[in-house]
Amino acid sequence: MKICILGAGSWGTSIAFHLHNNGHQVNLWSIDPAQVKELGEKRRNHLIPEVLLAENIKVSHSLLESIEGVEGVVFAVPSNAMRSTALSAASHWPRKSWAVSVSKGLEPLTHLRLSEVLSQALPPGTPIGVLSGPSHAEEVARQMPTTVVAASQISDLSQTVQAVFHSEYFRVYTSMDLLGVEMGASLKNVIAIAAGILDGLGLGDNTKAALMTRGLYEMTRLGVALGAQAQTFAGLTGLGDLTVTCISRHSRNRLLGEKIGQGKSLEQALSEMTMVAEGLNTAKAALDLAETVHVELPITQEVYNVLFKGKSAKEGVKSLLSRVAKPENDL
Repeated sequence: MKICILGAGSWGTSIAFHLHNNGHQVNLWSIDPAQVKELGEKRRNHLIPEVLLAENIKVSHSLLESIEGVEGVVFAVPSNAMRSTALSAASHWPRKSWAVSVSKGLEPLTHLRLSEVLSQALPPGTPIGVLSGPSHAEEVARQMPTTVVAASQISDLSQTVQAVFHSEYFRVYTSMDLLGVEMGASLKNVIAIAAGILDGLGLGDNTKAALMTRGLYEMTRLGVALGAQAQTFAGLTGLGDLTVTCISRHSRNRLLGEKIGQGKSLEQALSEMTMVAEGLNTAKAALDLAETVHVELPITQEVYNVLFKGKSAKEGVKSLLSRVAKPENDL
């Protein structure tokens, strides 16, 4: 199959490498001419030097050239660039091509899920889905065993994406719960920032285990209120992605939280990072969505307070521990 990857960050580059290994013809697009030059000359991306791109992976700055005649388009751009990228692509959209987002987040201003953004921006009738799960680009690049979920409200598309991506080291399941898969992928980033804050404060495994468990309850509570299936949050795009994002040294959201926990300002922490931490925007979006369905998100609220309201990390933890005691299974 001929496939285009829009976005040549660490994840987009790793996916291009993976799909080429799966026998597909791959085009890789970047909005940054300097990045295209780097990839074209060195066949490596400094963000993920583990990957050596094959010579027949076509790297381009031209959107028209990249998506012309392809059968599938994979969107691997940050949430705040999803709409503009999709609108630009729509002008040249290949007939009968499907679209899949591999990004995790909510659109900052509208709080829409990224599949909803694609639905609004791409030509009517375009089959749209997502691919999500615990999948750090660095480990996929090394062909370490990874398991993800292809989700769409169109079962044929989920199965197509499953077939395109599945390999001996990259296992793909399917799901019809598009809302649940996307919400799990987005909300876990906020909990991962909280986990990093705990690391920065030097707190222990007991504390992080409690945070992750209660964080999963919080993710499920909001997801179900919005119409998702509860069991989705016990799966790869809920518990699985939450686990890897809260504990991994590759996690940019956990790293952001760790810097905040160490006493750095948000501006200083962001200046020391080279990649986007989606949980930063998702914290506000989640709170706004929770308000519309009358759901309480105490962990997300404290993360927001620490990031944007000047509350200290220690005071945020204290506020959570001083909440009124309640039954564990009360969603």
